[in-house]
Amino acid sequence: MSAGGEHLKDEGNRTQVIAAGAIAGLISRFCIAPLDVVKIRLQLQVHSLSDPTAPPSRILSANPVYKGTFSTFRTIVRDEGITGLWKGNIPAELLYVTYGALQFTTYRTLTLLLQSLPPSSRLPSTVESFISGAGAGAVATLTTYPLDLLRTRFAAQSTTRVYATLAQSIRQITLNEGLRGWFRGSGAALGQIVPYMGLFFTTYELARLPLRDLHLPFGSGDAVAGIMASVLAKTGVFPLDLIRKRLQVQGPMRERFAGGRIPEYTGGVIGTMKQILKTQGVRGLYRGLGIGLVKAAPASAVTMWTYERALGVLKDRRFGETD
Repeated sequence: MSAGGEHLKDEGNRTQVIAAGAIAGLISRFCIAPLDVVKIRLQLQVHSLSDPTAPPSRILSANPVYKGTFSTFRTIVRDEGITGLWKGNIPAELLYVTYGALQFTTYRTLTLLLQSLPPSSRLPSTVESFISGAGAGAVATLTTYPLDLLRTRFAAQSTTRVYATLAQSIRQITLNEGLRGWFRGSGAALGQIVPYMGLFFTTYELARLPLRDLHLPFGSGDAVAGIMASVLAKTGVFPLDLIRKRLQVQGPMRERFAGGRIPEYTGGVIGTMKQILKTQGVRGLYRGLGIGLVKAAPASAVTMWTYERALGVLKDRRFGETD
């Protein structure tokens, strides 16, 4: 029993959590890949008419390529084929599998550590969830960040191919940009993920058990809790997510991504935010929010539903246990 008479949540053993997290990440990524590509294209696009610093030639000749979610879907399929909606899927699958395994493993470890404290030192369950979620997000984000950067760059390739293969992209980034190039925008990522994952897991844990008591079909209470948690957390940190994407495509290849319409940003996270606010206003920090929420909701629903189901199966079969 934990403080306040609460039962400790059965988190499974480390091997079960790693496997369930990896399975959840793999399935979730494949399902939401098209939404992710559309979101990244919209986040990277700058409407030239809203930028007073844009040169006259660009203002007169460059209308937005992507005009809303459904139009962006149609444009990508028309110009790049249906496979264009899965651009960057290989590094993204590696990212989601690794991220999922690290995230849930770290979350389990921190949760059990906090729950092992003496009753007099125990924190409220919502605080435990926030700390565990924030810590899990920070560890998983920093460890897998190079894969996140590759995912963004491949998804940002429209009809102009910047990298022909995954191996070529790794060589070019390493040779031309060095270690720093692999972590462009990581400050925004960490600034985003700590409150995001803290808010996500806190909301998820608060909603999960009451929703389970409703006995929704197919165990969908976990999915609904994931949707609620994701929408709330995603909206709160979306500007940092947009800044991260803009910074990830900076560097010597910047003008070849997204039709060459990505401005050069200096001054890190704060400088980029100031520049976006100056040239595009507050609205500029929320480009792609609609599709971001549309993507985040099913992604979190699939992830949490798959994770809980996979973990349950693995525990039933005593996966990774020694007699």
